[in-house]
Amino acid sequence: MNKPLKNILFDMGNVLFSIDYKKTEHAFESLGYNNFSQMYSQFTADDLFEKLETGKITTEEFYKKMISFHAGVVNEIQITTAWNSMLLHWRLESLAFLKILAKKYKLYLLSNTNEIHLTAVNNLLKQAIGKDAIDDLFTHAYYSHKINLRKPNTDIFEFIAKDAGINPQETLFIDDLENNIETAASLGFKTHLLLDSETIEGLNYEKF
Repeated sequence: MNKPLKNILFDMGNVLFSIDYKKTEHAFESLGYNNFSQMYSQFTADDLFEKLETGKITTEEFYKKMISFHAGVVNEIQITTAWNSMLLHWRLESLAFLKILAKKYKLYLLSNTNEIHLTAVNNLLKQAIGKDAIDDLFTHAYYSHKINLRKPNTDIFEFIAKDAGINPQETLFIDDLENNIETAASLGFKTHLLLDSETIEGLNYEKF
């Protein structure tokens, strides 16, 4: 029997916040990192970026490693600017819609991210709607670098279900990447792959 929907678990990038990964790739290439697409993309992360997004290295260690990869002179400000180039803007209509959804469902956030990006997106949030942190819009927000786990691995979904005390069969997970959706679905979550043409405010939540 299909259980009624009680919780919604949102990805952040390209669900609530628009991202263009190519902008960061091009920015790093312009700094001389010619193999950046092999280091990080929308779909993959090498060991360094995996560790950054699971909190296994500090931001300072990340900067040092990136500088060591560069044959010439590059500094932390240039790396930060390039790394943040992918960050476009919050989807304000989607953020406003969260308040409507919160009247009926418990809302959670699950994002593969890092200290540099989280600081940047929260600064943009402050400018856009006056809030200090996106966490304020959710029952709980989970960030990969804070819980030391990363999508699409099974353990991150298991952790959240246990930590939040939610039943996957009563929880809808919305993400823009198919491999993340597949893992969640295999654990019993209701899922929706958000297409480029879709927004969260355009979905029919009654069908889940």
